[in-house]
Amino acid sequence: MTTASSPPATADPVAPPAATEKLDSAVLKVAGVVVLGAIMSILDITVVSVALPTFGREFHSTPATVAWTMTAYTLALAAVIPVTGWAADRFGTKRLYLTSIVLFVAGSVLCSFAWDIGPLIAFRALQGLGGGMLMPLGMTIMTRAAGPERIGRVMAVLGVPMLLGPIGGPILGGWLIESFNWQWVFLINLPIGLIALVAAWRVLAKDEPKPSESFDFLGMLLLSPGLALFLYGVSSIAGEGKVASTKVLVPGLIGLVLVIAFVLHALRKQHALIDLSLFNDRNLTISVITMTLFSVAFMGSMLLLPSYFIQVRGEGTLDAGLLLAPNGLGAMLTMPIGGKLTDKMGPGKLVLTGIALITAALAVYTQVGADTSYLMLLGALFVLGMGMGLTMMPIMSAAMSSLTDGQIARGSTMMNIVQQTAGSIGTAVMAVVLTNKVLADQTAKAYYAVAQGAIPADQVPAPVLAAGKEGLASAFGSTYLVAMVLVALCVIPALFLPRKKVVKAEGQAAEPAFAMH
Repeated sequence: MTTASSPPATADPVAPPAATEKLDSAVLKVAGVVVLGAIMSILDITVVSVALPTFGREFHSTPATVAWTMTAYTLALAAVIPVTGWAADRFGTKRLYLTSIVLFVAGSVLCSFAWDIGPLIAFRALQGLGGGMLMPLGMTIMTRAAGPERIGRVMAVLGVPMLLGPIGGPILGGWLIESFNWQWVFLINLPIGLIALVAAWRVLAKDEPKPSESFDFLGMLLLSPGLALFLYGVSSIAGEGKVASTKVLVPGLIGLVLVIAFVLHALRKQHALIDLSLFNDRNLTISVITMTLFSVAFMGSMLLLPSYFIQVRGEGTLDAGLLLAPNGLGAMLTMPIGGKLTDKMGPGKLVLTGIALITAALAVYTQVGADTSYLMLLGALFVLGMGMGLTMMPIMSAAMSSLTDGQIARGSTMMNIVQQTAGSIGTAVMAVVLTNKVLADQTAKAYYAVAQGAIPADQVPAPVLAAGKEGLASAFGSTYLVAMVLVALCVIPALFLPRKKVVKAEGQAAEPAFAMH
């Protein structure tokens, strides 16, 4: 039956399949808009991270207080992501995307006018409300624009800002602070945001929101505060140095109870805030499990890289950022290849290959010392990036590949919640492991205090500094061992990812969650 959107009857019925699989100019324009928004959100995290010592000096605040400029942003992300799927269905993706850009840019400008650490933390939370919607909305917009047969390639495009953030963020942040002042760490978002706003207005298709079910207010009251409290507790582990602390356990357990209560609520409610029936889809279920374990391990290990170069090798912030470049270069090499191959052969084999490369690279870092060859370290970073390029976005592709158009917004929201939560847990786990390893070695503890500027170097004997430098490097190596083991464990769920192209017609029933191909 011919519809208004069907090709003319005279169209070539044997046109090469490859022609329909290419990312045409319309899709590439949409991708450009989405990448602009994602770059703002992801770059902001890494750019601001290098400004934390500056905030401490400017506002005469302790490191624990300054850290809340990062935590407030993360908690706002966690609070807003759950409602993004419903809001996209209710109001339309274009309208919501424009709103999220405006919120993010407004928060950025307000941050640049902050007169004390308290207002800066509050304005960072406003930034997070906008930034939290940019990535799940971007995934939804791009997936709908490209269609399921090209999802691997569009996910590879969306992966570009994930590469540029870790590479360009520390470099850009260091340069802005050294050449101008800390306010430009936030003001840089203004021109990018205005360009993204105009581009989104002109390029994105007009919204045609579908009649949406009533909003799940109870679900929001359970899940958003639950995630925020849980991540607050997890984020407090590094500062407290242990899990068994009131500041960690009380909010963490309350948050966990609220999340469990939401799960019980969602299982009974037909139109819950997060559609748990999506777990009936085998590909999404396995992808969630794989992404959870991978994000804990990989995001946590990425935290260690700049710290090792700065604290053990004595590099400056800008130089440390430049030394991280091979990681992004490796991912830039493999990510486009991975996207194309995912569309042709499924994500399973690619993810397993990526995990093997990451494990091998982290094995090198388990042996780091105070004078390990830079050639070896940068080579391992390049391999690490290659592995990331074959892992993260193919997992996302697997999750989205067999969802119907009506499920895409909810599916992308769920994957972003998983990635954000698991990444926060991984960061806290690695920070605690490293801290405990340092505290267990008195010389490493002394050297760490000197590296942090807490103790003048001339107050510590030279032999103690030399031993402490090796001890601190050893602590990093031991922490990398934990990360390597966690990454290697990702092989178990990855074995269940599809190893052939996923083809699913609209309305087709999802496979059982643990059915084998």
